[in-house]
Amino acid sequence: FGALPDLLSFGLYFIFNIIVNPSNFKFEKPLISEIPSWVFMLYDFSHSLIIALAMIIIIYFINKDFCFPMLAWPFHIMLDFFTHGIEYFPTPILWPISDYKFDGIPWSNPWIWYSNIVCIIFLFLYRYIKKYN
Repeated sequence: FGALPDLLSFGLYFIFNIIVNPSNFKFEKPLISEIPSWVFMLYDFSHSLIIALAMIIIIYFINKDFCFPMLAWPFHIMLDFFTHGIEYFPTPILWPISDYKFDGIPWSNPWIWYSNIVCIIFLFLYRYIKKYN
């Protein structure tokens, strides 16, 4: 569920490019002008706290045990809200009610990138120590 917002937009765009444009496929950040409008629509939908929380509430009434892992979805959205710049896929957390977007510090910033790596390493170390002690 943590990867769900990006899989619904960029994951589908990735698959689309492999199927439709295999000769033009590249592992680079695409230019905004090259990205189809449906990717932006899916990004807005999948990166909205309103949508994520509505889905979690619906699932809560269907299967209470399943909704706890779904909290990774709004966590992803909140993380993206502060780590996406306004010029490249800012996070529309209140879509469809509002188009408000925050100019965060992008992942390309070394402070954000390396902080993320350090947190992941600490998480794995913690889980390893907890498992074997």
